[in-house]
Amino acid sequence: MSIKFEELVILGMTISGSKFRPGDWAERLCGCLSEFGADQRIAYSPYVKPIVSDGIKCVVVNRLLENLDPNAYAFLMSFAADNELRIREGRHALRPEDTGNSVSGRSVKTKSPQL
Repeated sequence: MSIKFEELVILGMTISGSKFRPGDWAERLCGCLSEFGADQRIAYSPYVKPIVSDGIKCVVVNRLLENLDPNAYAFLMSFAADNELRIREGRHALRPEDTGNSVSGRSVKTKSPQL
């Protein structure tokens, strides 16, 4: 049985295993889709957020974005492809023993999400 996760995670690690630089890449990428709120503070999109998972900077992309703003979704996937970044489904923990699966031709880690 295949599980369809609500989110994709762009990892700050290349397919070859190198850490992606610069160190604030996730915040910069999410900043492209952020906006100023009524309080004059910048707020990330509810569909794109920077996180750190097991010490690796990542960007969480809600799959709803693909339908709500296809251009933004394509931009994020293109960024990951151009920089050879790993993509996995869901926010579950990275495990070295995971086997890579494919989502849009990119390497994806799949395991059950942690609760």
